Amino acid sequence: MGDKRAVCISASNMADGKSRGISYYICKMIYSTLEKKGISCEILNLRNYSLSPCTGCGGCRETGRCEGDRGFCQLYEKLREADYLFFVTPHCVPIPAKLCMLFEKMEQISFPEEDYERDAPEKLAGIISYGQGDKWEPENCKVMVNDTIRNVLGALRLKTVPYNLKWNTGISLIVRNMSGRKETLLVKEDDWKIMEEMVRRYVEVIVQTSRSLHAICQ
Repeated sequence: MGDKRAVCISASNMADGKSRGISYYICKMIYSTLEKKGISCEILNLRNYSLSPCTGCGGCRETGRCEGDRGFCQLYEKLREADYLFFVTPHCVPIPAKLCMLFEKMEQISFPEEDYERDAPEKLAGIISYGQGDKWEPENCKVMVNDTIRNVLGALRLKTVPYNLKWNTGISLIVRNMSGRKETLLVKEDDWKIMEEMVRRYVEVIVQTSRSLHAICQ
C-alpha cells in the first residue's frame, strides 16, 4: 500500500479544545491507533484557522483555491494530500460553524465534474460524533450529525466507511457526567475505556477497508 497519511479534523469550537477538549482527545485516540499501524496522522484543530463563509464569487473555479481565505487553502491542501480523513465533532445544531464553512468551500472547489474521472476511487472518511449530557442518546447524534456529514462527503466523492450495519455513517459517542458549560475530562474512567475501544475498532475497520479495496484494484 505504500506510505499512507491521515488527517483528523477536530471540529469543536470550545476555547480549551486543544488542551482538554473531548474532540481533541478523540483525535488523539485515532492518532495513537494509526501510529501503531505505521500510518502517519496530523490533527487539525479548526479553532486554529480563520475561516470565512463562501461568497459565491466563483474565483476558485479558475484558480483552484479560495483567494480570500488563506486558512481554508491551508486546510484544503492537507485534506487533498491525505489518504484517510477523520472528522470528529460534537453535536452543534447540527455541526459547528467552522466545519460548515469548510464543507461549503470544499463543495465549491472540490472535484468539479470536468476535473475528475468518474471511475476514480473515492477517498475514505470516518465520522465520529459525540453528544454531552444524560439526555442524549447515540441514535440522536447519528441522525443529526453523522448522517448529515455523510451526505456532504458523498457530494465531495468522499466515501464514509460504516462501523457496522447499524452504524452505517460512523460512530456516535455519548459523554456523560459533565461539569459546567465547558468541555472537561470529568468523565468516568470506564466510559473513556468504552469510547477508546469503539474508536480503535472503527479506525481498524477503515484501514482494513482500504486494504481490501487496494487488493481488489491490483
